[in-house]
Amino acid sequence: MGKRPAHVKAPAYLSKSPPVPKPGAAKPGPAPDPERPDPVRYGDWELKGLAIDF
Repeated sequence: MGKRPAHVKAPAYLSKSPPVPKPGAAKPGPAPDPERPDPVRYGDWELKGLAIDF
């Protein structure tokens, strides 16, 4: 993009955007429970003791 001519100014109410922060390291999720099967793998979830799927 080109530059604005010297006589054209940005409106006073517009300000420059703040810098975007760098992403940090992702936190590890909870360890899988060896006594219960992975619900994503088997397609069922448990809600209040009842198996549901969606």
